[in-house]
Amino acid sequence: MVHAFSVNGDYLALDTETGSLHLLDELSFLVLKAYIEAGGQRPEASALCSFSEYPHDDIYDVCSEIETLISEGSLFAAEENIEIGDFYPDKPRIKAMCLHLCHDCNLRCGYCFANTGDYNTGHRNFLSYETGKNAVDFIVESSGPRRNIDIDFFGGEPLMNWDIVVKLTGYCEEQSKLKGKNIRLTITTNAVLLDDEKSEFINDHMENCVLSMDGRKFVQDQMRPAPNGKGSYEIVKNNILNFINKREDGTYYVRGTYTRKNLDFSEDVRHIVSLGAKHVSVEPVVGPEDSDYSIRDEDLPRIFQEYEILAKDMSERCEDDRFEFFHFSIDLDGGPCAYKRLKGCGVGTEYVAVTPDGDIYPCHQLTGETEFLMGNVNDKPVVLNDLVSMRFSKLLVPQKTECNICWAKYYCSGGCPANAYHDTGDINGVYEKGCLIQKKRLECALWLKAMRVTVQ
Repeated sequence: MVHAFSVNGDYLALDTETGSLHLLDELSFLVLKAYIEAGGQRPEASALCSFSEYPHDDIYDVCSEIETLISEGSLFAAEENIEIGDFYPDKPRIKAMCLHLCHDCNLRCGYCFANTGDYNTGHRNFLSYETGKNAVDFIVESSGPRRNIDIDFFGGEPLMNWDIVVKLTGYCEEQSKLKGKNIRLTITTNAVLLDDEKSEFINDHMENCVLSMDGRKFVQDQMRPAPNGKGSYEIVKNNILNFINKREDGTYYVRGTYTRKNLDFSEDVRHIVSLGAKHVSVEPVVGPEDSDYSIRDEDLPRIFQEYEILAKDMSERCEDDRFEFFHFSIDLDGGPCAYKRLKGCGVGTEYVAVTPDGDIYPCHQLTGETEFLMGNVNDKPVVLNDLVSMRFSKLLVPQKTECNICWAKYYCSGGCPANAYHDTGDINGVYEKGCLIQKKRLECALWLKAMRVTVQ
């Protein structure tokens, strides 16, 4: 499958199967699109004659070049033969967990999917050390022979339960040695309580840290206020900068959310970078259609333009001034194998979320949706609801018609089932706005890669 597209006035083509990326001139782009319409075969002469403004010899030179690339296998390459049974040759093994340290928060973000931390339960509570240990024991046991295990300390706001963060970190490090595992810890925080002591501990013990900040002061204060309504920008900015300075070369992301209220989100990315962050992720909000902050269909052209603006900005920066934008990081040469790319994050099969009460859900964004309750880590033994697990084990791109014929299938892995559920009521549904945004981000990522290669 070949996808031909344009970003910032340049023309490109991607061969989906090989990851082969081509920068084209306008004539090559037009002729290649005719090849795409002809199923990878030379178009009829009548189709080629439609490019009458170009010299006849130039058109056929382009045809010759395209057919050389086809013969070399870098355009219209055959699809890889994917066997459904090979996705889980043994059985799915849970190897990643979002561990909720508390269902409470010290901010009141307007778009919070967790309803300010209580996950729509009306019940605010904190993870106990005993339940936390049971969660760690559960994932160590469930991971089987896998050595690498990932645990994200999440919330609510996990720093509100700091003593348990410290104790569970020690327990994870102890179990890593005893069980021969490599337990990699991440913490996701809004940074309000991120003082020197916590920063140093995280830097000493955590593989990654995700720091929530939406961008410019008016954006942050508008959507991420404190319970008393006051803005959080100043304290969050100062704490994040202090943390980054201490983090040095350690992995981190400053992660924001953009809404209909800041469709010029490229400015927020630039603002975060101007503060000193080198690793940034900004995501589109997913919210109810009737909210004033949710993205609407008519907003998509502006959003697409913003991604192009951001990509252009990144392409023009000198190497010392560069930063990483999560959604523009793309590996065409290696990266995960086709099976990994086509099954995605492993929601409900290789990845789960655990609440402060010990309840197990397929992911953090489906927490509290009782139809997806899988079990509880405090049970002895833990018995998972196979009916729920089975529903998620079937979320494979080859089994989704719309996704299997899409050029972006190896990069979006069929999209987010939680977003699909909240948008359509079905984990097998297609969250169309998210799908279109994802494809535009991929096009910009590919363009940026091509531009940097060209400059080199």
